[in-house]
Amino acid sequence: MFIIRPAQPKDLPTLMKLARMVHFINLPADSDLLAGKVRKSLASFAGKAKSERDRQFMFVLEDLETENVIGTSAVISAISWPGFPHVFLKVGRREFVSKDLATGQVHMTLQFGMDETSPSEMGGLILAPGYRGHKEKLGALLSLVRFHFIGLHRAWFSDRIIAEMMGTVTPDSHTLLWEYLGRRFINLSYKEADLFSARSKEFMLSLFPREEIFVSLLPPEARNLIGRVGEETAPAMTMLQRQGFRETGHVDPFDGGPYLEAQRDEIPLVRSTSVRTLGPALASAAGTASGAAIVSHEHKDDFRAVRTHYALDGATLSIPLEVMQALGVKAGAKVGFTPSDAKLQAPARVSRVTRKGTKAKA
Repeated sequence: MFIIRPAQPKDLPTLMKLARMVHFINLPADSDLLAGKVRKSLASFAGKAKSERDRQFMFVLEDLETENVIGTSAVISAISWPGFPHVFLKVGRREFVSKDLATGQVHMTLQFGMDETSPSEMGGLILAPGYRGHKEKLGALLSLVRFHFIGLHRAWFSDRIIAEMMGTVTPDSHTLLWEYLGRRFINLSYKEADLFSARSKEFMLSLFPREEIFVSLLPPEARNLIGRVGEETAPAMTMLQRQGFRETGHVDPFDGGPYLEAQRDEIPLVRSTSVRTLGPALASAAGTASGAAIVSHEHKDDFRAVRTHYALDGATLSIPLEVMQALGVKAGAKVGFTPSDAKLQAPARVSRVTRKGTKAKA
């Protein structure tokens, strides 16, 4: 069985190994930064965060059979505020027409932008390679548990949720977009710049130009990375799009990966999350279960969640006995409940987030 719980200091060696596999700004391969995030996470789960600026939640996925941590994900209440902006490159289009030549050109442009309005962010998801492709879809569980948690604690999160999609990066931590663009203004490697931005955005604000940059001046191998995601990121992007996330026309200034955005209360999994009373144990999964769901229990500063078969009798929820034992609950307990098959029921309300003069893809 696999269980989701808060990250603990004892998990730091494994989290460092996972962080070295990727290059996420909110999962830095830096022991001090990572330890600080775990401390903030534990305070947040305990309801002791000083403000939304410190409120972030780091989950880990544990294989109960081996007691090994095999993955992690996170959700952050606020990624920006006045004086600490979220920075991005806005993708635009400029058209030029010559009457004498009876021809014209359309150019893609990039322009530095920032947001200080405190949106929440999904981030830091990584699953150990040996568990990818598992029949229990563990990567999806790590992702979806964040929506479950938001649904239980909506007041802790902004009404806007964004997600940064990882762009295409080489195994040795390089991207041609940064080499041909960002490094022309900031003499740091991609990995150095990305890691330093976790501490401060001042260097980006001071050194990156604010004027439009014509993408046609970049070599094709660099400009083709704008708005693209890495092969391993594509499934995560598809899952988010199914939950109503749409491209904003903004891309990451380091690797060119797109940003997605959704309204918190229009996300199906958030909308379908509720608190239920636990009934008697489910006799068996076969024949009596209604489907699969994420079920969680919170006690003081602890949080436990699993994906399990379930059955509903009115407002009463039943789950298998071994799942109850893993969660540490008995009949009568209050548990969080999110059916895994929550669908996007109102596509007209989840509008495509676009801005005039920007690129937006389906």
